[in-house]
Amino acid sequence: MSGVRAVLDDRTVTSVFQPIVELDSGLVVAYEALARGPEGPLHAPDDLFAAARSEGCLTELDQACRAAALRGAVQAGLLAPLTVFVNVEPDALDEAPLAALFDRADRFAGTLQVVLEITERALAARPAELLRTVARVREHGWAVALDDVGSDSLSLAFMPLLRPDVVKLDLRLVQDRPGPAIAEIMHAVNAYAESSGAVVLAEGIENEQHLATARAMGATLGQGWLFGRPGPGLVAGRPAGTLRLPDPQLLDPPCDRVSPFDCLPVGAPVREAAKSLLVEVSQQLERQAMRLGETCVVVTAFQQARHVTPATRLRYRDLAERVGFVAALAEGLAGEPMPGLRNADLLPDDPVRDEWDIVVLSPHFSAALLARDLGDDGPEAERRFAFALTYERDTVVQAARALLSRVAPRAEEPPSTVAVPRPQVPSVSAVPGEGLLHRALAVVSTGISIVDLRLPDQPLVYVNPAFERLSGHPAAEVLGRNCRFLQVPDTDPAAVARVREAIAAGEEVREVLLNRRADGSTWWNECHLTPVTDADGRVVQYIGIQADVTARVEAERALTTERERSRRYASELARLGVTG
Repeated sequence: MSGVRAVLDDRTVTSVFQPIVELDSGLVVAYEALARGPEGPLHAPDDLFAAARSEGCLTELDQACRAAALRGAVQAGLLAPLTVFVNVEPDALDEAPLAALFDRADRFAGTLQVVLEITERALAARPAELLRTVARVREHGWAVALDDVGSDSLSLAFMPLLRPDVVKLDLRLVQDRPGPAIAEIMHAVNAYAESSGAVVLAEGIENEQHLATARAMGATLGQGWLFGRPGPGLVAGRPAGTLRLPDPQLLDPPCDRVSPFDCLPVGAPVREAAKSLLVEVSQQLERQAMRLGETCVVVTAFQQARHVTPATRLRYRDLAERVGFVAALAEGLAGEPMPGLRNADLLPDDPVRDEWDIVVLSPHFSAALLARDLGDDGPEAERRFAFALTYERDTVVQAARALLSRVAPRAEEPPSTVAVPRPQVPSVSAVPGEGLLHRALAVVSTGISIVDLRLPDQPLVYVNPAFERLSGHPAAEVLGRNCRFLQVPDTDPAAVARVREAIAAGEEVREVLLNRRADGSTWWNECHLTPVTDADGRVVQYIGIQADVTARVEAERALTTERERSRRYASELARLGVTG
């Protein structure tokens, strides 16, 4: 036997330990356990875990790495008051029972202080399972760290739901130049740490400049080569200290046993209204979520699948494109209703079945409409509900957790063996000059894209290099996606509506839209869309020509502002009787 299974049978998985330092005192307060395979092609953890995936033994390897980390920590003398950080592979949570997470850990109780590191990928894939896992982790006396915060916007959206004791900043935050995306992360992390008492840890500190940046971002703990590389145990010559974590959190009741309406605190004002009003309030919260963008979580309970109307599906299609995580719950809502929209099929006796709820949560905004059906008969729009509209963050978080605890795991997507469809064009050999045309498209400074209307959700099937430069996204990231992902919360909805209407009618259209680049910066895109028809005259594709007109738009706005200022001055002078 060879490969990962042989490694597991031979118990040759080991751990090395990298120090974590308190920045103010310089004391080593913790070590992170990092897995290593035997010498050879499986020594590096990335190679080891990739091989485990291909061999179908990821869960076993994850458990072996955690056992090796705890065993190695005891052997190396990394005992209390020191703390040991251990990792859990997000994909392994899909298969491993909760008991396996603590397999062979009880023997170290009382000697080791443990922080379990998880990532937002696990919550996005299986929210119900991970929320139960975190509850068990806390019952076991371990603390929780959210790893790689900032590597994905979802990590910011999920911070208040996971309630980590330690927030670990992705290494690029201290190593890259500051920009809008890093500033957004800094605001979100500092707001969470201030409200929760969580500790901020910066990874990747390799020099004094990185250290200064980490301090500026609010980190009180640091990890990186400046303090020590991974090794077999204690770092010689460095004094040790105690990791100060927030006070242990009170254990919540199991999320799946409560409904969002039950999360309202005693004495919260509850009113009554017809469903027609609640629908309008819900849609306003949806619009707010659109403005919040990728750092936002939206979870909605619709009672029954029949209430997820075609108009609702269109709204939630846009939400799924623009918002970090979106889920809909209803009886009879089986399978993901559309790409990116998570779901839960409520049981008839689930108390959420009798509620109309929507929760919107982001680092700096929280709101929830929590409504319970009063059982009226009569027209749908006139049915009455007892409801509360709350912005109290703790209540909103509890309601979100109650809904997420019911969300189904993300459907597994089998590896695709079919390439992203491209526009139907004759072969180069069939059309003289075809190669010249492609070379011309590659060198023009104007962005060019092609959308195929025959494919689900009208995805991009071609972009030229100029489009990649304008958007900041390589072609591999955008092909197969609807181009609405370029929009930002401040994109003019009226302009977007005009584009949709023109496409629905098969007409040419030109609009100026506010778009976002991959680095988070915005630009004004003058987009000219032209329909392409097939031999039968049907519109099958649209060719888009994009130009960056940011300088022009800003100059026009500045001129408009100056004209308005001059008009106000002239009006004020006339009022005072001053003439030229």
